[in-house]
Amino acid sequence: MRSPQRVLGSLLLLLAFGRAATAQQPPQPPAPAQQPQKPKHIEPAPDRRPGEGEGPFQRLVIRGATVVDGTGAPPMGPVDVVIEGNRIKEVKSLGAPGVPIKDEDRPKGGDREIDGKGMWILPGFVDLHAHIGGVAQGTPAEYVFKLWLAHGVTTIRDPGSGNGVDWTLRERERSARNAIVAPRIFVYVRPGSGWDPNRVETAEQAREYVRWAAKKGVDGFKLGAADPEIMAALIDEARKHGLGTQAHLGQMGVARMDALDAARLGLGSLEHWYGLPEALFVDRTVQDFPADYNYSDEYHRFGQAGRLWKQAAPPGSKRWNQVMDELLALRFVIDPTMTIYEASRDMMRAREAEWHDRYTLPSLWRFYQPSRESHGSYWFSWTTQDEIEWKNNYRLWMAFLDEYKDRGGKVCTGSDSGFIYKLYGFDYIRELELLQEAGFHPLEVIRAATLCGAETLMAPRQRPIEFGIIRPGLLADLVLVEANPIANLKVLYGTGAIRLNEQTGKVERVGGVKYTIKDGIVYDAKQLLADVAKIVEDAKAKAKQADVASP
Repeated sequence: MRSPQRVLGSLLLLLAFGRAATAQQPPQPPAPAQQPQKPKHIEPAPDRRPGEGEGPFQRLVIRGATVVDGTGAPPMGPVDVVIEGNRIKEVKSLGAPGVPIKDEDRPKGGDREIDGKGMWILPGFVDLHAHIGGVAQGTPAEYVFKLWLAHGVTTIRDPGSGNGVDWTLRERERSARNAIVAPRIFVYVRPGSGWDPNRVETAEQAREYVRWAAKKGVDGFKLGAADPEIMAALIDEARKHGLGTQAHLGQMGVARMDALDAARLGLGSLEHWYGLPEALFVDRTVQDFPADYNYSDEYHRFGQAGRLWKQAAPPGSKRWNQVMDELLALRFVIDPTMTIYEASRDMMRAREAEWHDRYTLPSLWRFYQPSRESHGSYWFSWTTQDEIEWKNNYRLWMAFLDEYKDRGGKVCTGSDSGFIYKLYGFDYIRELELLQEAGFHPLEVIRAATLCGAETLMAPRQRPIEFGIIRPGLLADLVLVEANPIANLKVLYGTGAIRLNEQTGKVERVGGVKYTIKDGIVYDAKQLLADVAKIVEDAKAKAKQADVASP
């Protein structure tokens, strides 16, 4: 047995060695501070506050307006429109304009009436390519939703549901209950999103994912250009469950899956135009990529996309007609989203749009700036030649869309805003102007923005439309504007249209949507825009304070 003195000595020796070893070790850096986790989704919309929208009413009557019903029919007025609850009850013609209206011929009054004299009523607009903001852009849902509603957009399809499947489904249900100020939402998800293993790499996985998503209650799928067997499985399984499909046939897969290939599989709608020129190739099978092309470099990606249509078969050629004939026979829907690429043909116009200063969030403006990281911010050295190529691209693209429409094809409206200097709501209206530039009559434009979108959303479930035209029995989704949109689509912009008042000699703003009605609830569109302006003002003030506080 060791003596207590020896034990004590050993302990003291060990302590001394320990101190010496500690002294010889270099000082350890402090543990790194935990970085805040990046949020997975944007801020959901707040509950609808008192005073945000009136109704629905037991009986709402809009008196003496001019109706554009969304079918392509010409304007008709004066008309009284009766709404009971959230549905249109009656559309009553009151005779010829300029002739006194007989009160006995009018529908009886309600608990709310709107004097519609001098107003035009249109169906609520449908945006088939509407991302509900993004974390990178710093755009909360309230900001995005109110910009859409302020421009008459009462229904959206969120392609990909980038804020998460569950998040978007919750917002859809809250909107359906009108618990939030928001358009009606159709939830389309990317294959693998929200699912463990979070990827789809085989045909069987594709079918399994569709079945899983169907149980979750999604409305459809946003596809890329996956391998043919996976695309076939995704589309086929979706159709079995009555779910829709849309696709952006990106360059990394389009060599094996162009627009015609996807249409033959039963794809519901083509987003943008990728895959159409490739289907029109006659002297090549892939795009004429430069030797130094890198798809991950977005300057390469978008710069060369502007040189693609000229590599396809020209209008009126044998191949042009073959592709168009087959797409028409397949009842294929095209959702071109021309507005999202417009900065490529005129960057200054998009960058300097008059609404940015008041309605674009500082975080969104920063996202737009030239960047290697922000999607669509490829302005590293954008040239005059790049813009010329894109202008020529548009001429051919528009020629295809106009002829497709003329021959009975469906061309609908989507905006894809939140990227490339394009603002929610405002640039949905710009899409309407671009369709008119392509050759659409304004009545055809309105039909593309209303009935076409409604039919596209209802087709997968083989159900009749519930919105999209002004008819008794359909949902009361309407747009009221105090100027004629058929004469000038610019009056639909939140900033209105500029006009010289011949009586006063002064320049004034006319138009801007006055009321947006969704589910029978009347929203003051200009108040919605004022709410957005306040969100932007507060964000700018907060950013300024942060700049002052920083050393």
